[in-house]
Amino acid sequence: MTISSEDFRTALRQFPAGVTVVTTRTADRVHGMTASAFTSVSPEPPLILVCIDHGHTMHELLDGDDAVFAVNILAEDHEALSNRFAFSKDVDRFAEGDWSDGPTGSPILGDALAWLDCKVHSRLPAGTHTIYVGEVVASQAPRADQDPLVYWNRGYRTLNRPNLRG
Repeated sequence: MTISSEDFRTALRQFPAGVTVVTTRTADRVHGMTASAFTSVSPEPPLILVCIDHGHTMHELLDGDDAVFAVNILAEDHEALSNRFAFSKDVDRFAEGDWSDGPTGSPILGDALAWLDCKVHSRLPAGTHTIYVGEVVASQAPRADQDPLVYWNRGYRTLNRPNLRG
């Protein structure tokens, strides 16, 4: 039994997801992309995963033997930055934002909710995507007390909750 691609997408749109910018640096290129296909895998060793479409530039860049990447978890005030890394072409995507190099050399967003700097641990082909498992070598949570940027049903959302911070 199979379902149509459209039915599959319609069902998945009902699952809210956090928004990240995945970044990498190779010997001759720095690149980043917006992604919501991210999750934790294991605390020991610390592993996370991201799923990257085979047609995306990031896929090619993460195929190297010594590939590294960072996952920058976006705050609710990062909507414009998310769009910049999702849709902007032929511009320096890193021209906006507080970027520095993480321990692996991958770009780290200084005002992210949190970031995880990784070396590629393993790769698993999965349909139109590859699952990249990253071994976390460093992380910080600069704005852990802020709300995340959430994507649900083709749009950005904010959390509607009482302020418990005080």
